[in-house]
Amino acid sequence: MAYENPEAERFNALVWEIVRQVPEGKVTTYGFIASMIPPPRGVAANDYARLGPRWVGDAMNAVSGIDEPTVPWHRVINARGGISLPEGSKAARLQRQRLEAEGIVFGPKNTCDLKKVGWEGPDAAWLEARGLLQPQPRKKPDENSGQLPLF
Repeated sequence: MAYENPEAERFNALVWEIVRQVPEGKVTTYGFIASMIPPPRGVAANDYARLGPRWVGDAMNAVSGIDEPTVPWHRVINARGGISLPEGSKAARLQRQRLEAEGIVFGPKNTCDLKKVGWEGPDAAWLEARGLLQPQPRKKPDENSGQLPLF
């Protein structure tokens, strides 16, 4: 069941506020950001676990398309450590160029090592002041199943 975020404007504002905290030379993932934001009213936790990262992607798409200078959208990547924008697109090239300029190295599979460059999130006081949650620890892809986690 796919549905729109009932609090998209508020949700997007929280996403952008979180992304502004990601320091240069670090990256974060859609799911990691979603894990800090409580589910919107009326959205079940299990639905939010599935939809939250997509909604973060929608928020990033809104600012990457206009290249909003106050939101470092290029520092948000997928759980594999790769760029999710269409390969070869202007935005994907720009994202990679900016990340590489900040020292992010992409390997042969066009992914970066999240263990080395993954952001651990803002401090607890910053989160608490905004009514946000401690982020969920990053999960690693299960190499045996071929499935990738959301976070």
